[in-house]
Amino acid sequence: MAARSRVIVLSNLGSPDSPEPHDVRRYLDEFLMDGRVLDVPWPVRRLIVSAFILPRRPRESAEAYRSIWWDEGSPLVVISRRVTAAVQAAVDVPVELGMRYGRPSIGEAIDRAIERAGGRVESVYFVALYPHYAMSTVETAVEKARDHLRRVHPGVRLDVHPPFFDHPAYVEALVDSAREVLGRGYDHLLLSYHGLPERHLRKTDPTGRHCLRTPNCCSMPSAAFATCYRAQCFRTTEEFAARTGLPPDRYSVAFQSRLGRDRWLEPATSDEIVRLARRGVKRLRVICPSFVSDCLETLEEIGIRGREAFLEAGGEDFALVPCLNENPLWVDTLVRWCRAAAAGRSPAQVLGWERRERTDP
Repeated sequence: MAARSRVIVLSNLGSPDSPEPHDVRRYLDEFLMDGRVLDVPWPVRRLIVSAFILPRRPRESAEAYRSIWWDEGSPLVVISRRVTAAVQAAVDVPVELGMRYGRPSIGEAIDRAIERAGGRVESVYFVALYPHYAMSTVETAVEKARDHLRRVHPGVRLDVHPPFFDHPAYVEALVDSAREVLGRGYDHLLLSYHGLPERHLRKTDPTGRHCLRTPNCCSMPSAAFATCYRAQCFRTTEEFAARTGLPPDRYSVAFQSRLGRDRWLEPATSDEIVRLARRGVKRLRVICPSFVSDCLETLEEIGIRGREAFLEAGGEDFALVPCLNENPLWVDTLVRWCRAAAAGRSPAQVLGWERRERTDP
């Protein structure tokens, strides 16, 4: 009974069912109508999405999805399923995959995991596969899971795995994933993180007075760091640079996937790629640490459009570092976390215990 008192759900963003406009339209509608993604009042959100985005964006996005679609389906979904299967093979409690948008949904994953456990479940251990905290990623996925449990399984507790942006095992896997590409030589490495509207950082600042209040806010200790996406991205960068020995003048940080006219985190990756080429960088490498699985934002936005922009601006050699995907160190890290969770450890204990396991003789 004790071994079956907890089940595990891994969660990623999701993807359309196909690269056809009707499936992309349905996916975009679900994604953009999330109040933690487009955080304006529902009537305004509905108007923006229905009147200004859905009439033309699905066809444009469908073309982008077709350029990176695999025979087995969406790369993000295929990779996430493979990783989940690898974790399940090494863990003796049910492990399921749930997508925040699209299928399989988070609710379906929870239901399936509890069913496989015979209904005898005290808690769901929920791992949002995002290293950094943001209201549009971790928070919305956690709230979706919490709402489903409240409505369908009211006696089951939700235990949430903490963000792991500076965890040694995550950084180690990130370094390993970059080793082959960086080993071929390069002039500059761009660490491209997913972008956010600046207001999202202010909304998630528990102090209400730290994030983006001063130019160097991310270098000043604060309780805001627990939920500050930007500060966590910079921390990942510091750890990655330290472990790879990157000289400060050979790497930089940027933020991609800007949407709309609001002020987003800067600099924008699209601008930085062109700026680096015009500055004389000939061999550019790009890594996307905020994504654990390759997807539209890495394969198409960076790998195709980013490459084209770099070459057109005078660059000569462009390479995208693969996401963690099925990297053995990354899969091993997830297995360690899930084994600790299956043993009944709390979320904080899972990360702390795994750190000790990797350092104790």
